[in-house]
Amino acid sequence: MPHFAANLSMMFTDVPFLDRFEAAAKAGFTAVEFLFPYDHPAEAVGDGLKRNGLTQALFNLPPGNWDAGEKGFAALPERFDDLKRGLETALPYAQATGVKRLHLMAGIANRSEPKAVEQFYKSVTWAAEFFAAYGLDVVIEPINARNVPGYFLNDFGFARDLITELKIPNLKLQFDIYHCQIIHGDVTMRLREMMPITGHVQIASIPSRNEPDGEELNYPFLFTELDRLGYGGFVGCEYNPRGKTTDGLAWFKPYAGVKP
Repeated sequence: MPHFAANLSMMFTDVPFLDRFEAAAKAGFTAVEFLFPYDHPAEAVGDGLKRNGLTQALFNLPPGNWDAGEKGFAALPERFDDLKRGLETALPYAQATGVKRLHLMAGIANRSEPKAVEQFYKSVTWAAEFFAAYGLDVVIEPINARNVPGYFLNDFGFARDLITELKIPNLKLQFDIYHCQIIHGDVTMRLREMMPITGHVQIASIPSRNEPDGEELNYPFLFTELDRLGYGGFVGCEYNPRGKTTDGLAWFKPYAGVKP
């Protein structure tokens, strides 16, 4: 049975961030993820997890100025120093939360530009080797161009080939089913192909990005498929609730309280 992680950047937003840990636990989640914790002290985030018996599934490395449209640095040669500083910034949060995987964002760059590709390979290698010393995985996530126009990593095949070529043990794929369906379709066959390199899975309905309870994909089938494929990681609920989060959790009731 899948182990679901509530995304606290998108869910339970009717309460302040540090109160969302309790809200997620009360709703039956045993794990959480979020985009960025950096507006809060690492100790406060870690305390929110411990007090509520939650596991931290994932969070993102610093992306730069998010409000100004920055989405990471990994493919930007001129921002390599910023990327390296970001790894140091994230480390205390990784240690305080006990998270086992961190998402490295590629940034806005043209994938047809050789220097951007070269820099992405360099940055991914640097980040993976940096966090390997702490027993942490680095995941990379293809993101569709509808949600993030110009995002460098917008192809699952490119991500697969990079991971396969680099052969770095703690470098994995973040397989967001929502993004895969929009970019490529044929989600089940891609899951089957890429499961050996997948370190984290995320979900949302398509095209609305709401609760995974309808629209284009049959999520109960996909959850069963994840079990059949032997996926033992977390499934991050990276969706925008239609209304109050707790009002849209009927889909989650069969899975509430399941621990990894």
